[in-house]
Amino acid sequence: MNTTDLNLLTALDALLTTGSVVGAARQLNLSESAMSRTLGRLRNVTGDALLVRAGRQMVMTPYAEAIRERTHRTLREAHAVLSPDAETLDLAQLNRCFRLRTNEGFVEAFGSALIAAVTAQAPKVELVFVAKPEKSDRELRDGSIDIEIGVLGNMGPEIRLQALFRDRFVGVARAGHPLTQQMDITQLARFGHIVASRRAERGGPIHDAIEQAGLQRKVVAVVPAFSAAVALVVDSDWVALVPRSLVAHHPLIAHSQALAMVELPFATPEMTVSQMWHPRLENDAAHRWLRGVVKQVCVMARN
Repeated sequence: MNTTDLNLLTALDALLTTGSVVGAARQLNLSESAMSRTLGRLRNVTGDALLVRAGRQMVMTPYAEAIRERTHRTLREAHAVLSPDAETLDLAQLNRCFRLRTNEGFVEAFGSALIAAVTAQAPKVELVFVAKPEKSDRELRDGSIDIEIGVLGNMGPEIRLQALFRDRFVGVARAGHPLTQQMDITQLARFGHIVASRRAERGGPIHDAIEQAGLQRKVVAVVPAFSAAVALVVDSDWVALVPRSLVAHHPLIAHSQALAMVELPFATPEMTVSQMWHPRLENDAAHRWLRGVVKQVCVMARN
C-alpha cells in the first residue's frame, strides 16, 4: 500500500506534546538520533518544519500549534478503531437506548435499582424492557435486543452469557395462612394453586413432586405474570408459586404485611439467571459498561 506511514502520527503526537526531540524520544522509548530522523521524515511529509530552534530550546511553528490538538484527537480515535478496549467511554455524554428482554419478575424485583444505577452514571441513557414471549436467540442475532436476562434456553453456541444469581421457587400466601403454621406436601396440595406461565403451562417440578407423592394438585388459575399470581392470593387461601428473587426484592411484596413467603416442603431444581448477548457486542464499551451495571445491581441485591 503506497500510503502514509501511520506510525508517523504517533511520533508527531509525541513531538507536539513534549515540544522537544529529547522528550518525544523518551516518551516513545527511542534514541534521540532515531527521533531526529523521524522528525525529518515528518518535515518531508508535511512540508513544514514543525519544531525549530529558539536558543537552547525548540518551539513549534504556527502549523504545528494549529494541528496539535487535532493530532492528539486523531491518534486517540485511531486507537479506538483498531483496539476497542482503548475506547474512552464518556458516560455523562453517552446518548443511547438499550433494549433488555426479560420477564416482568426481573423488572419488578431489580428494575428500580438498575434504572437508578444507570441514570446516576449515564443520565442520557434509556432502558427499554421488552416482553419475553419465547426463549430464542433470533432477536440477539438481528440486533432487536441488546441483552437477554433469564434462564438459558434455546440459544446458539455463539451467544455469550454471564451468570447473575441462582433462584428457586417458593410459595406466597396471605399473612396468617394455615400453610405458614404447618407446611408439608399434603397441606400444600390441599389449597388451590395460582400458576404464572406465559404459555399457560401447568406442569413443572412442583406439579411432578405433588403427583409423585400420590396426591393431586389443584390449579385454580393460570395467569401470565408472577405479580398477578401474588395479587390473587392477598385475600384468599390460594397459594402463588413464584421465584424467591421476586419475593425478596420486589419493593411492594418484600415489605408487605399482608403476605408471607412459605418454603416448599420438597427440593426443586435451582435456576441460574444469566444475562446473554451476541458476540458482536462483546467489546462495545457502552454495552460492556451496561453488563457490568446489571451484574453489580444483582450482586448488591443478593448481599
